[in-house]
Amino acid sequence: MPCLNEAETIEVCVRKAKAWLAQEGVDGEVLIADNGSTDGSQQLAKDLGARILDVPTKGYGAALAAGSMAAKGKYIIMGDSDDSYDFSNLHPFLIELRKGTDLVMGNRFAGGIAPGAMPWKNRYIGNPAMSFLGRFLFSIPARDFHCGLRGFSKQAFMKMGLRTTGMEFASEMVIKTKVLGMKIAEVPTTLSVDGRSRPPHLKPWRDGWRHLRFMLSLSPKWTFFVPGLIVLIVGLGLYLPLLFGNIQLGGLVLSTNGLSVASTLIVIGFVHMILGVAVRIFATREGLLPTTKVVDSILRRPIFEIGTLLGILMLGLGIFGIFQSIDTWGLYGFAELPANLLARQISLSGMLAILGGITVSSSLLFGFLSLPMETSGVSSLESSSSN
Repeated sequence: MPCLNEAETIEVCVRKAKAWLAQEGVDGEVLIADNGSTDGSQQLAKDLGARILDVPTKGYGAALAAGSMAAKGKYIIMGDSDDSYDFSNLHPFLIELRKGTDLVMGNRFAGGIAPGAMPWKNRYIGNPAMSFLGRFLFSIPARDFHCGLRGFSKQAFMKMGLRTTGMEFASEMVIKTKVLGMKIAEVPTTLSVDGRSRPPHLKPWRDGWRHLRFMLSLSPKWTFFVPGLIVLIVGLGLYLPLLFGNIQLGGLVLSTNGLSVASTLIVIGFVHMILGVAVRIFATREGLLPTTKVVDSILRRPIFEIGTLLGILMLGLGIFGIFQSIDTWGLYGFAELPANLLARQISLSGMLAILGGITVSSSLLFGFLSLPMETSGVSSLESSSSN
């Protein structure tokens, strides 16, 4: 149980957990990961037989990570020490863990939410939206993505290689379990009104945004690459025909005026695809996502050299085309200038020059990200992925 000034509720939580252990005949412990309480929570829990772990690093995730590392059991069940979760009924979690499930999520919507236990914006907006995103971005089966009551094996926790220290820890745990190919299950649980007289540590809007930002960051494929690819295809589908003539869409005629719109779409799409690759490489190197054959292939190639040569070639063609346009302008004596032809030539040359410059810059970025270095967490993820 993570704890930060929970003197009002820590005792009832410890009593419930210890009673459940005794009732089930489970050889276990109640571990309090204290994050710097100043209200005597530690002593209250210790007097009831709980083990106290002082966690100096601040943050919800830091407390849970330290507690999970220090836990002596084969299985770990985590839950807030505010008396909102029912520690007297953890049998469904234990059943799934003994079946070999790596992560067992509680589902408060299936088990029952007491009136006033969850703010309306969390119940009807935040949690359903986050759970939907989890299913869409990562194919995670959980219907209650941010339930704080969950169980996992110590072995699975070590495989996860979790890195975050704040509220994002809860999201990272579920995402890592899924991307590493481990098994996730969900069991009904209840949520009661917490027993504290003060407001909770959770800040719905701030922490909700942090979870959303983290989830999007860990899905560069859907956040950057796929949207960028779609925009690029749309841009090319419009741009290429316009290079050779006008396009009529119903009563609308697109001429060279449409080239600027199409070229903008191409550049935006191209940049977003590059960002997607860069974020994926960074997440892999930081141990936030496991490596893949594609990422390995990119990192093992001379990215900087290949990209720089390609970018310089595109840049050179673009500059050459611009000078050719100037020659064309002078050839017609500035009088009988074929404006549409010149506009198309300048547009193509300018876009090649822009894409070439972006390619050179992104090659420098990829080269930096591919520098060999020691990064904690990556090797364990790679070995877990290969297994």
